[in-house]
Amino acid sequence: MKYGKKYADSLKSYDKTKAYEAGEAVNLVLGNAKAKFDETVELHVRLGVDPRQADQQVRGVLVLPHGTGKTKKVLVVAKGERADQAAAAGADFVGAEEMIQKIQTENWFGFDVMITTPDMMGVVGRIGRILGPKGLMPNPKSGTVTMDVARAVQEVKAGKVEYRLDKTAIIHCPIGKRSFGPEKLTENFNALMDAIVRAKPAAAKGQYIKSVTLTSTMGPGVKIAYSKA
Repeated sequence: MKYGKKYADSLKSYDKTKAYEAGEAVNLVLGNAKAKFDETVELHVRLGVDPRQADQQVRGVLVLPHGTGKTKKVLVVAKGERADQAAAAGADFVGAEEMIQKIQTENWFGFDVMITTPDMMGVVGRIGRILGPKGLMPNPKSGTVTMDVARAVQEVKAGKVEYRLDKTAIIHCPIGKRSFGPEKLTENFNALMDAIVRAKPAAAKGQYIKSVTLTSTMGPGVKIAYSKA
């Protein structure tokens, strides 16, 4: 496989077969983030669970200590007092049935996260087939179906991330931007890893954390030695 010059140079800067301590890995990733834009730093964790089993799912949310570096646009589907609270909390879009119709008829997706109240889930559910594949369907487990819409909006704006297992038993999650620097990225890394360890299913057997890799948008992955689980 042929790589670009910057990528090829990055591969020469470290040992691909070695697993580094978190702080060292963060520095290597930052050193190899050479794009002209502010690259996102992502964490990829392979777990020793079977994603096909309902009792071995790993999923959760947390607000990263330093956020993600991305301001997400939030749509809140609610009525009355809850709608007013959502608007006051900083939601970008607030509405009820008319927002669902806008998505249906105009194919509108000008938002990153949808939050709704339990009483509106029947309305939202009408477009579940549209929202689901895009990862936009509200879910109580991710805190996006709640009566406390104001808090949910504030958490998303503060840098809440959702981590969940994919079909290959890997969690992919951003932990910030290159511009954060090593200290903030390391703190975000530790917070996310601690959350994943705490989310270990009781049914999981053997080694839980199989591998941990950190990468930037355009840079190569760096393996991390992680022994807390």
